[in-house]
Amino acid sequence: MTYCSFCGKEEADGDHAFCRQRLSMIDPPRYCSECARRMVVQVTPDGWAARCSRHGLITSCP
Repeated sequence: MTYCSFCGKEEADGDHAFCRQRLSMIDPPRYCSECARRMVVQVTPDGWAARCSRHGLITSCP
């Protein structure tokens, strides 16, 4: 099961086009896509970092 990184709901539940649009533009993910836990997000001038307590860190930088 996968979850939307913006709203935290299951990907299969409804249309997440708005969520994908927001994530592609400026907003960092707020929920882990693997477990739907709320992540700790830090936004800096260079990008963002989001940490899930179970699945670790993801960043906007490669």
